[in-house]
This record gives sequence, C-alpha cells and structure tokens, in this order.
Amino acid sequence: MAVRDSYREYVLEQLGRVRPVTWRKMFGGVGLYADDRFFALLDNDTLYFKTGDANRADFEARGMPPFQPFGPGTKPMDYHELPGDVLENVAELGRWIAKAVAVAATTKTKKPAPKRPKAAPKRAGKTKGDRS
Repeated sequence: MAVRDSYREYVLEQLGRVRPVTWRKMFGGVGLYADDRFFALLDNDTLYFKTGDANRADFEARGMPPFQPFGPGTKPMDYHELPGDVLENVAELGRWIAKAVAVAATTKTKKPAPKRPKAAPKRAGKTKGDRS
C-alpha cells in the first residue's frame, strides 16, 4: 500500500491544475479530497477515483480495474483506477474529477455507532436476590 512521495506530488500537481485538492495519509495509502469530499485515493502508486452509478461505466468502458485492497478475488471497493492518459489531459481530467466528486457527495457515510453506557460496577456483598 505504499505511495512514493514523488508519485503523490505528481498526482497532486496534475489534479491541482483542475481544482484545489488536499490529501491525508491513511492505511499506508493516501486519501484525496476536493471540497472536503473524499473522491480519490492512492495505493501502490496507482490513482483510483470514487465510482458509483453516475461514472462506473466510464471506467469499465476503458477496462479499468476496481480497487481491491485485499487482493484479487476479494470484494472490490467503489473506486476504479484512473486511466493514465486522463491524468495528462486537463480538460478530460476535469470531467472525471467532477463526476467522482459528485459521486462522493451523494455517497452516504456510515455514522459511528453510538457509544454504549458503561455497565454499573457490581457491588460486593448483597445481591438483588438477597433478603437478609
């Protein structure tokens, strides 16, 4: 899941030609954000964009594989590898980013489970069933 600094900087430079993008390290990879939306990730020096019904066909038509962090044969995540030529073409890249950000904006994120209250400590001595 390593991402070389030079690759990360190259991708950020290319994406930055279209719109401001921020990044955050995560699980050995890098998460990419536009408008505070997690729309892309870097893993093993590969760029993946968020996919959904609005843009998955674009990636599939180009034969781009889904992101499978646990290896082939495992359940893929809703991200697909971005074609290399798209990263080099500012106009085309802008369209692909816009779609990925739009998908990210409509994706429901899981809210953390509410914290359960701690059980009251058990008292030594009398128990509920004791009548003494």
